[in-house]
Amino acid sequence: MSKSPKPEAELVRLSKVMSERGLCSRREADRFIEDGLVQVDGEVVSQLGSKVLRSVEIQLLAKAQQTLQEQVSVVLNKPVGYLSQETEKDYPLALNLLTKSNYWVSPDEKSTPRSRDITRIKGLGIAGRLDIDSQGLLILTQNGSLAKRIIGENTEVEKEYLVRVKGSLSEENLKRLNHGLSIDGKPLKPAKVSWQNKEQLKFILREGKKRQIRKMCDQVGLKVTGLKRVRVGGLRLGDLPEGKWRFLSEEELKYF
Repeated sequence: MSKSPKPEAELVRLSKVMSERGLCSRREADRFIEDGLVQVDGEVVSQLGSKVLRSVEIQLLAKAQQTLQEQVSVVLNKPVGYLSQETEKDYPLALNLLTKSNYWVSPDEKSTPRSRDITRIKGLGIAGRLDIDSQGLLILTQNGSLAKRIIGENTEVEKEYLVRVKGSLSEENLKRLNHGLSIDGKPLKPAKVSWQNKEQLKFILREGKKRQIRKMCDQVGLKVTGLKRVRVGGLRLGDLPEGKWRFLSEEELKYF
């Protein structure tokens, strides 16, 4: 009886392999393949849906590399009352805050001026939503691979929140917040939850289910009265004023 082939010997879509290696997102990979900008073992592959061995050598041609290098990412200090994505027409979008007048020049940029082309911020996607009642650090990017590293299914990137609450919390329920709760029947990953002061908890999560912190608090009898994201990976909100935004530097992109 013949043995089944080992997983590494199976053919996989080229775009998936490119995404897994962090070369680009699957959508970007499909576009580069279609444009003839991807080489596999030295040969250009331009057929969408092409499958390869996971062990192949993959190279992006110069035009594709340039496209990725020109992508921009920004950080916004989102105020309460703004939607991350257009789900309800009666509320303003966080994207509407990305204007020239709202651009924040950091002290570092004042001392070392950099040329910033604000017209390049089109086509940005949200890398980790904040609901309308929440505020703080919101990353928007043209880089699909970056977004996947931050919010992908298997991400290990931490997100830190300061959460004001009302109600009492026993030691047992604090332990449950750290590990032991479920949402929609699915266990949550272990979290790091601790008191900052008598009215505020600090949550550090490695996932981001819809309204997760509010649902977690509901399960232990707490009511959330304020929620602010202050860190994603190695990027902190810092001194960025509410409603203002700035570009992420090449060095900061290495935080994720």
